[in-house]
Amino acid sequence: MLVDLNKDVSGLAGKRVLVTGADGFIGSHLTESLVRAGANVRSFVYYNSFNSWGWLDTVDVEVRRGLDVFAGDIRDRGGVREAMRGCDVVLHLAALISIPFSYHSAEAFVDTNIKGTLNVLEAARDLGISRVVTTSTSEVYGTARFVPITEQHPLQGQSPYAATKIAADQIALSYFRSFGTPVVVLRPFNTFGPRQSARAVIPTIATQLLNGRRKIKLGSLHPTRDFSFVMDTVHGFVRASVADGVLGEVINLGSGFEVTIGDTAKLIAETVGVDIEIETDSDRLRPAASEVERLFAGTELARAKLGWEPRYGGLEGFRRGLAETVTWFSNPENLRGYKFDRYNI
Repeated sequence: MLVDLNKDVSGLAGKRVLVTGADGFIGSHLTESLVRAGANVRSFVYYNSFNSWGWLDTVDVEVRRGLDVFAGDIRDRGGVREAMRGCDVVLHLAALISIPFSYHSAEAFVDTNIKGTLNVLEAARDLGISRVVTTSTSEVYGTARFVPITEQHPLQGQSPYAATKIAADQIALSYFRSFGTPVVVLRPFNTFGPRQSARAVIPTIATQLLNGRRKIKLGSLHPTRDFSFVMDTVHGFVRASVADGVLGEVINLGSGFEVTIGDTAKLIAETVGVDIEIETDSDRLRPAASEVERLFAGTELARAKLGWEPRYGGLEGFRRGLAETVTWFSNPENLRGYKFDRYNI
């Protein structure tokens, strides 16, 4: 499953890389891949009294031995600065990402996504960090006004979550323009794969099916998404950390393929090898004006600037990514960690 990053990581030779949000879904895959490729990585994880490193607790022992873990809180300016001290490159993924959660806890998103990014940028400016890659989201575009969605597409905050990510992106770009802070804004579309939270649609479907349900609960079925396999996203982050001529840029990552939520459910059922019936659950529906109806990434800039292209692109690549994802969820040890019988926000 791991992409060969050795050549790209060679561009980080002699540098220390900080990954914020290293305990999360994408962050843990990114951290694991960098360590396996020989990078010098410091992993910023969310401090907790259980001394949990999130998904990093589940990686192979040889990877854990290579981890330099800093437990802190992205909202805390002092801790962020301390974690970044002695680092050269920062890959900033720490964020709150659940759209339904943002409807009633918007302040937490402001503190984490906006102020957390500000903390990273302030420390980067003072400490002389050579590059900061911040993580955006396709949700900042809202419902597509044209496709493929290029980086010039208007920004539309259709949820409090999306609004905080727009703000974080703009603050990052303002630091580049105002102070020359070496920022790249990476904008992944709908990343999926092993370890993803059940608040996302693909794990929601897979965990219900693998627990024996054949009548599954979902929200809207007609919106389209551009699902990108996690290892493609990981490769994009590594390229953004070493490529020349990308400072101050916003760059999309996507699969170049859109599919409805309903058809996604059918493809997952096909992968599992079962027939399904879909029931619409009103609790899972976004408010009408908040639903993003269509997402389909334009990735020409990623190809031109990063030398990146999806290895899991198109329908065939989506099927391969789903197969790897379902295989991971099929492991009983992995599956038991998911509460498939309730709506996870």
